[in-house]
Amino acid sequence: MISQICLRQCLNEIVEEARELYIETYVPRHNGPPLAWEFYTNFVSKNRPCIFENCLCDCSALEKWTSEYLKRKVGNKAVSVSVTPSGYADAVANDKFVLPEERKIMMKDFIDILNKPKEGNVFYIQKQNSNLTNEFPELLDDIGAEITWASEAFKSKPDAANFWMGNSKATTSLHKDPYENLYCVVKGEKTFTLFPPCDRLFLPYKIYPMGQYVYDHAKGLWNILEIDGTTPWIAIDPLNPDTKSYPQCKNARPITCTVKPGEILYLPSLWFHHVQQADQTIAVNYWYDMEFDHKYSLYQAIDKMSLLLDTMNTKL
Repeated sequence: MISQICLRQCLNEIVEEARELYIETYVPRHNGPPLAWEFYTNFVSKNRPCIFENCLCDCSALEKWTSEYLKRKVGNKAVSVSVTPSGYADAVANDKFVLPEERKIMMKDFIDILNKPKEGNVFYIQKQNSNLTNEFPELLDDIGAEITWASEAFKSKPDAANFWMGNSKATTSLHKDPYENLYCVVKGEKTFTLFPPCDRLFLPYKIYPMGQYVYDHAKGLWNILEIDGTTPWIAIDPLNPDTKSYPQCKNARPITCTVKPGEILYLPSLWFHHVQQADQTIAVNYWYDMEFDHKYSLYQAIDKMSLLLDTMNTKL
C-alpha cells in the first residue's frame, strides 16, 4: 500500500509540474494558416493544441458541400456507414467494448436518412481508413489531399485523410491516437473535450470483452453480438464521470473547444479526446505519423505506471 501511495504521489508531482510549465487551460486560436516552421516550433514540438481560423478560404468545399451537391457528385456510390442505436461507435456499452454495425448504402440514401433520422438508428460516416481518398476521391478537388503547411512541417504527406459526416447524436468516445491530427470542419461544428497525455493518471482503463451491434430487421431491435477478443478502453465518460468508482478522475482537467466551419484544430499526438457535433456536420481530418521520440517515451512511462495503479485499484 505504501508503494502505491508513493507511486501516485510521484506521478501527481509530474502532472502538477507539467500544468505549471506548459499546459494551458484553453485551446489558443491563431488567425490564418501558420508558416510551417512557426507551426512546428510553437505547437508540434510543444505537443500543444491550437485552432487555426480562416484556414480553408481557398477550399471550395465550404460552399459546395450541400446535400444537393453531394448527391450529384457521389450520390450513386455505395459508401461505408457505421450504424448504432445510440450514436456511440467503438465505445463501451453493457460492460463491453462494442463496434458499430457496418453497412454499405448509397450515399444519396445516407443523406436522406440524415435529413430525416429515425429514433434508435444513428448513421455516421466515420471509416478511418483514409476513406476520403479511397471512397470519395471525387471530392478531393474541393478540399485537397493534405494541408500543405502541415506536410512541410512534418516533412511527409498524411498517412490518412478521413471524411466524417453525421448528425448531433454521433459521438466519439474518449480515446487517444498515435497521430498528429489536423481536424478541419467544413459544415456544422465539433466540440472536443481534451485531456493532455499527463492526465492519463486520472483516466482509468479497463479490459473489456468485445461485441458488435447487430440490428434484427424482423423485430426492429438491436442486439450485441459477442465476438472474440478483449480491448483496453477508458472506463469513464468525461461528460458524466463515475467519480464513486473512479475517484481519481476528479483530478483530471478537461479542456473544451468548439471548431467551426473553415477552422482547423491541431490535435497533438497522444492527447485524449471526446467529440460531439452539431446536426449535419461534415469534417475532414488528416493524420500525420507522430515522431516516436522522447515525448513518446515519457508518455509510455506515465502510461505503464498508471496502468499499474489501475491494476492495483482493481485488486483492492
